[in-house]
Amino acid sequence: MKTLCAALLLMVVCGLAQANVRIGFQEIVIPDAEHGRPLQVAVWYPTNAAGTPELIADNPVFVGAPALKDAAPAAGEHPLVVISHGIFGNWINQSWLASALAQQGYIVASPNHPGTTSKDRTQPAASELWNRPLDIHRVIDAMIAQPKRFGAVASHKIAVVGHSLGGWTALEVGGARFDPQRFTDDCKAHAAIAPCKAYEQLEVGRTEQAKQRLAEDLSDKRVGAIVSLDLGFARGFSDESLAALHRPTLVIAAGTPSPELPAALESADLAKRLPQKTSRYVEISDATHFSFLPICKPGAVERIEQSDPGEGFICLDAKGARPKPQIQQQILSLISEFLQQSLR
Repeated sequence: MKTLCAALLLMVVCGLAQANVRIGFQEIVIPDAEHGRPLQVAVWYPTNAAGTPELIADNPVFVGAPALKDAAPAAGEHPLVVISHGIFGNWINQSWLASALAQQGYIVASPNHPGTTSKDRTQPAASELWNRPLDIHRVIDAMIAQPKRFGAVASHKIAVVGHSLGGWTALEVGGARFDPQRFTDDCKAHAAIAPCKAYEQLEVGRTEQAKQRLAEDLSDKRVGAIVSLDLGFARGFSDESLAALHRPTLVIAAGTPSPELPAALESADLAKRLPQKTSRYVEISDATHFSFLPICKPGAVERIEQSDPGEGFICLDAKGARPKPQIQQQILSLISEFLQQSLR
């Protein structure tokens, strides 16, 4: 595995140096004086600037992705992709995908969602899940407003990609409506699955006001395509809202059996209720929920276990599975083809 990681990293760095479209990177904070919810956002974008790329989001556990920090953006308009991370994750989790899409010409913005990030699990933000889709609205506003900093956004070419709870967030932005009572009733029969446990842990929907906020229309009409990566909370979406969601939607599921997040109860159930003409469902048989996270470095499992006992499984592949770089290449190909067709 060590040789594989080293080879992969060398290929990415060399590939970037030779590519016609280089990648710029910046971190920004979108202020929110009114509600006290500032957003930390990582932005990847095309650039023609020269220089030596440095590894972004590289840490003792995950392999980073190369980019040119604070580079000037490439001229012209570019499609925008906003990526929403999973529960208690952060923007680093899909940095491999953000970097790859930026190399294809996309502006890619990845916010940290307050209350459900790895470093911020505070209440009441943690329980106020309706703010996650609203975070996406704010990120789109910020990207459109700063063409000289990140490049001009092609307003008719905006997509949202989400992993896990981020997949729920992406569907909400696309027009899905959450029914708290439906979800609560469903969890009586499926109490052991991770979304039901998380709903209880986060204290979501404890008041009537919270239930009303969760059930609101949180869509953004500027968004033209949605990608869900092994999402959770899907069984709370109303049938009516999913049947009316005609924006192109790609649903990718991890096919490795998982008692905590079974594809049949989440991604597959979602796909059955979406309009068939505008949606596509793909189940990757040897992918796990954590195949959508960056490549893990040698010794990552041991490092994680030292700091967070029992969590090292996020770096373990399923038995008999292809190496994660191969699975991620399939994921990237699926998303790239979908976006090219959907954002014409």
